[in-house]
Amino acid sequence: MKFSSALILVSSLAQASAFVPTTFAPRSSSSLSIVIGDEKTAAEKVTDVFANSPKLNEEFDELMQKNFPGAMTNEELVTKTVDILSAKGYTSANTLLATSLCCDELARQLEDDFNGIYGNNFNLGGLAGFPFAGNTGFGAMSAHIPDDGFCLITHGPHVGLAADGTVGKVERAGIELIDSCCGSAIAASGYLQGITDGGAQITTKLQEFTDFQQGAVQELILPHGKRLSEAENRMIELPYALYDSQELLLTEIVKAGSTGIKRGLAILGGIQINTGPETPDYFHPLRFIYMNYRGEVVDDMLSALVEE
Repeated sequence: MKFSSALILVSSLAQASAFVPTTFAPRSSSSLSIVIGDEKTAAEKVTDVFANSPKLNEEFDELMQKNFPGAMTNEELVTKTVDILSAKGYTSANTLLATSLCCDELARQLEDDFNGIYGNNFNLGGLAGFPFAGNTGFGAMSAHIPDDGFCLITHGPHVGLAADGTVGKVERAGIELIDSCCGSAIAASGYLQGITDGGAQITTKLQEFTDFQQGAVQELILPHGKRLSEAENRMIELPYALYDSQELLLTEIVKAGSTGIKRGLAILGGIQINTGPETPDYFHPLRFIYMNYRGEVVDDMLSALVEE
């Protein structure tokens, strides 16, 4: 199936040991109850959200920057994002948060962190972070934006980074085995490698509705076969390849539903990097734009977000 066909299929369905942790205690939830009239400032909310989060470990941070240069902790990301958007009028009371992140429970941490500022999110995403809610989901989401209000969409694939620096692996609370992350992305990568390197089973069955999303992920990664085969580290390159396909897909969805944008729409895209329970999660921002109610990009805010 060609890449364009996969896009049509997705849309049509929617419309129809540097640092070794000593324990694996679960992270505490940072979700807060947001109510209209809450008098806390955005800065105060950010402080509350990250009060009990794992603190920066410099040794592990070096591993992170070695593998994902430009990645920032969730705390730094949320702090800067909230500050930038506050200047445009975003508040807890007038903003709807929408996300397109993987189904994996580890991906919920970034949602929790932003939920602490903007309240519960509208979920656009599915396996590997692709916006499987499609045009119909975006239309429903935009209708939920407060009158004369704003929307923030946060999207992207995720990847694990284990304590020993292994990319594509992560420690999970309560599980002794160091697990793969993202499982969907790695499975799709293996499918693609079987095609590019030979040995893949030839079949006329392109999709199964019992596993539609994974089938779509495998089709949507097809254009990146050569890129991944030539990568110095396939597991590092994999989430960036997925992101490029996701950005293209989400851009088409937003374009089709741009009339539903009310006062403004901010899109924050990048790579979510999940870590073990005793280290903070990270995010490598690749896109941070602001669109007006006509769906026109009027401000590229990425440089303001990533500057030191």
